[in-house]
Amino acid sequence: MTRHETIDAATGPFGEDIQMIRAQLRRFIETEVKPMGEAWEEKGMVPREVLRQMGALGVLGMRYDEQYGGAGLDVMSSVMLAEEVGRSTFGGFSATVLVHTDMASPHLENAGTPEQKARWMPGITEGETITAVAVTEPDAGSDVAGMRTRAVQDGSDWLLNGTKMFITNGVHADLYFVGAKTDPDAKGSRGITMFAIEKGTKGFSVGRALNKTGWLCSDTAELIFEDVRVPAENVLGEVNRGFYAVMKNFQNERIVLGAMACAEAQTALDMTVAYVKQRKAFGGVLWNKQVVRQRLADCLTRIEAGRQLVYHAARLDAAGVECVREVSMVKAYCGELANSVHYDCVQFHGGMGYMRENPVERMSRDVRVQAIGGGATEVMLEEVAKRM
Repeated sequence: MTRHETIDAATGPFGEDIQMIRAQLRRFIETEVKPMGEAWEEKGMVPREVLRQMGALGVLGMRYDEQYGGAGLDVMSSVMLAEEVGRSTFGGFSATVLVHTDMASPHLENAGTPEQKARWMPGITEGETITAVAVTEPDAGSDVAGMRTRAVQDGSDWLLNGTKMFITNGVHADLYFVGAKTDPDAKGSRGITMFAIEKGTKGFSVGRALNKTGWLCSDTAELIFEDVRVPAENVLGEVNRGFYAVMKNFQNERIVLGAMACAEAQTALDMTVAYVKQRKAFGGVLWNKQVVRQRLADCLTRIEAGRQLVYHAARLDAAGVECVREVSMVKAYCGELANSVHYDCVQFHGGMGYMRENPVERMSRDVRVQAIGGGATEVMLEEVAKRM
């Protein structure tokens, strides 16, 4: 156990129950994920059986009610999960899991009826029903107001048409939470409704799997909806109030991404410190060079600052305190932090940092999206500026 992990265990914001789950999850990742991750990168997906095993461990539904197989824990359990999958060195694995647990399925938890939860939540916590959230479009990412997907009422049903883009878990998910404009006269982001759409629904198809720079073992897709008939019982939450559901879950998503980014940065830094302490150069080892030591010390300092910012925002969120400003800081700071730390880590690995055989090379590709997905840095800084 490293020093920062020892400090976390002693004084961090995690209860004993979460720490016990952390230990189990860490063992699972060491034995079942890291040895197989390269093969998953080639296949472009995390096998379903691995997600079922994680369901059996109890980590896919920690935030949900015990009657659905959950544990009734708070946001700190999500932070722990993000930290541990972030340590795996495979960003695509982390994305697959966290989109399911903390970006897609919370839409059901937050807005679902008892009947909807009874129908889908047990499969979600077991890893049998994998979820995706489809809000982003070719011209509407962080700007939800630009959404063009439409749903019109047809009797008691809805007919949905449109295209979604960059959808994580989009190829292999079973249940999709889809945003569509239901009031064409509403201005801006108003008039959006969320729908639960199952794979195999007539008119719903995967347009194409997308080829990415990183997160290679995470499947990402373009989704196409052509006169998809959605029954009234699949409307999620209030009609025309979906924007608020999206915004509410963005808070959780951004805390989780911040925790993941810090864990990725810490893992790469640990690898780099170990490397420069044995890499011979100029009559000694790289660690003997003051410029190397100080840049890595600066990385560690900024990682610790990011981690504490994540914990602070998570505490506020758990307490029900309005914290859009703090969460936006988390997303902006930690996304950029992960990128800058990985830049230094690749640099100090030298030629080896540019080789596919080195985990740091893969991680440096994976973290690039941390400053883009879930709210681009520039968008997040505007949210902070609005509240200054």
